[in-house]
Amino acid sequence: MMQTATPRRKRRTPLRMARAVTAHRRLEVNDKILATLLAGVAGAVNAGGLFVVSQYTSHMTGYLSQLADNIVLGNMEVVWGAALALASFVGGAAISAMLVNWARLHRSPQQYAWPIALQGTCLLGLGLAGLANIAVAHGPLLVVLCMVMGLQNATVSKLSRTRIRTTHVTGLITDTGIEIGRASFGLLLPQSGVRADAAKFKTLSGLIAAYLLGGITGAIGFSRMGLAFALPFAILLLVLSLPTLLSRRR
Repeated sequence: MMQTATPRRKRRTPLRMARAVTAHRRLEVNDKILATLLAGVAGAVNAGGLFVVSQYTSHMTGYLSQLADNIVLGNMEVVWGAALALASFVGGAAISAMLVNWARLHRSPQQYAWPIALQGTCLLGLGLAGLANIAVAHGPLLVVLCMVMGLQNATVSKLSRTRIRTTHVTGLITDTGIEIGRASFGLLLPQSGVRADAAKFKTLSGLIAAYLLGGITGAIGFSRMGLAFALPFAILLLVLSLPTLLSRRR
C-alpha cells in the first residue's frame, strides 16, 4: 500500500511570526501577542513623555479635565497645550482608521501593518533626532507622541474589534475589577452560576503587566538617554510591520 505523505509543518521563523501578528486574517492568539507588545511600547512611550515633554501622552481623560479646569481659570497656555494633545491623539486614531479602511477597500492584506509602520517611523524620527542631539520643540514633540498613542490604540481596537485597547489602562483595570467581582460573587453564591472569564482575566493581566514593564523600561531609558531611547521601540514596530508590507502575497 502506498502511504500518503503528511504535509510538512512550516517552521515558525521570526519573519513568519511577524507576518502572522500583523496579518489581516486574525487569530485570537495573534491579537494577544501583538496587543501585549504594543502595550509595552505604549507604557514606555507614555512614561518617556514625562521626561521629554513633562507630560504623560496617553492620558486623554487627564487632558480633557485639564482643558475644562483651565478654561475656567483662564490659563490659556495650558488650555492650548491640552487641546493640542487631544487633537493629536484624535488625529492619530483617525489616520489609523483611514489607513485600515483604505487597505480594506483595495483588498490589501497590509491593513494593520501600515499604521504600525507609521508609528515606528514617527518614533524612528524622534530617536534619530535624539541620537544626533537635535533639539525638538515642545509642541511638535507633544503632537508626535500623542499621535503615536492614538494611532496605536485605534489600530489594536480595529484589529480586535474593540475587544482590546493598549493605551486605555483605565478600561483594562476596570475590566479586571469586573472579573474579580464575578469570581468573588461566584465563590460567595456558587448556585448563582456567575463565574469569571479566566481567559479574559489572563489577557487583561498580561496587558497591564506589559504596560507596567514598558513604563519602567521607558522611565529608566528616557531619563538617561532622552529621545534616543525611542529607537529600540521604533525598530520593534518596524520589524513587526515591514515583513507584511514587503510581502508580495495578496
